[in-house]
Amino acid sequence: MNKPTLVTTLAFLLAGAAPLAAAAPATYAVDPTHTFARYAIPHFDTSTNRGIVGKASGSVMLDKEARTGTADIRLDMSFIQTGVPGLDSHLKGVDFFDVAKYPTARFVGERFVFDGDKLQQVVGQLTLRDRTHPVTLQAQRFNCYESPMLKREVCGGDFEATIKRSLWGAGWGVGMGFADDVKLTIQIEAIRQ
Repeated sequence: MNKPTLVTTLAFLLAGAAPLAAAAPATYAVDPTHTFARYAIPHFDTSTNRGIVGKASGSVMLDKEARTGTADIRLDMSFIQTGVPGLDSHLKGVDFFDVAKYPTARFVGERFVFDGDKLQQVVGQLTLRDRTHPVTLQAQRFNCYESPMLKREVCGGDFEATIKRSLWGAGWGVGMGFADDVKLTIQIEAIRQ
C-alpha cells in the first residue's frame, strides 16, 4: 500500500470514528430540588399512609445512542416528612429506618432497559439499613429536554416499584395490620454536566 492510500484510509477511519466519540455516555448530576422518593403503605385495609424522603444526591450516566445507563442515587433518611411529627419520629427510629445508625439509603441502577427509544426499567440494588436487595424501577415517564432556565439538558421522570419492607429490617407492624408491601415512587431530574 503506498503512502497516499494509507493516509487516505487512516483519514477515512478516523472520520468514521468521530461520530462514535460524540455518542459517548453523558454524566448527569441529580437535582436535589426535583428529586424525591415517596412511599405509600396501606394500613388496616383503610387509608394509606404516605410520606416523602428528600435531600437526594448522586449521578446518572446515560448513553442515549447505545440505550444504556447506570445510576447512583443517595437519600438522606433524616429528611422524612409525613405531615405527622410523631409518625416522622417513629419512622426515623429503630422500628423502621433507624436513621441514627443508617443515615443514608442508596439505589444503584446497574442496567437501563429500553424498548426502542423509550426507557422502560432501571434494574438495580437498593441498600437500606445496611441490607441490599434487588429492585426494578418501572419508568412511568422519562424525557430529556433543554431547560430554558439552566440552558442545559435535563433528563428525568417518575419511577415506581413495590417492595417488601421487611426484607430491609423495617417490618414493624406487619402482623398488626400494617402492610409489608410499600409502593415507592421516585421522582428524579438530573442535569447534564
